[in-house]
Amino acid sequence: MEVILKTDIKGLGYKNDMVEVKPGYGRNYLIPQGYAVLATASNKKILAENIKQAAHKAEKLKTEAEALAEKLAGITLEIKAKIGESGKIFGKVTTLQISDALAERDINIDRKKISINVPVQGAGEFEAEVDLHREVKSNVKFVVVGE
Repeated sequence: MEVILKTDIKGLGYKNDMVEVKPGYGRNYLIPQGYAVLATASNKKILAENIKQAAHKAEKLKTEAEALAEKLAGITLEIKAKIGESGKIFGKVTTLQISDALAERDINIDRKKISINVPVQGAGEFEAEVDLHREVKSNVKFVVVGE
């Protein structure tokens, strides 16, 4: 089943992408939730017109994302966590903590666009990937320190 995405869906695609999904996933989840529409001939024409009109706006968003990626490359965040005697942290470092640490530096990024690929189990330096735009991804360094 071919659908046109109305929003970015992690692991599937970005807004205005035409993707092939299983019929049950499309009919029972994506379409009822408003995340996608069927890729009919008329919806494809509407999509083409929307893409044509949004081309210069998308270029502006991409340049803003690239500027933000450069800004993120030079930042090292400090995340505080409770650390036991063995050196392991209690709980885990979440994307919300990274998002809050970025917000303290006046960089507002939704926590859903941040992913930590390596499990953080102790103090040290780690990296999180930030999805700023469909073509622009950046890594932000963070250091876990004891409270």
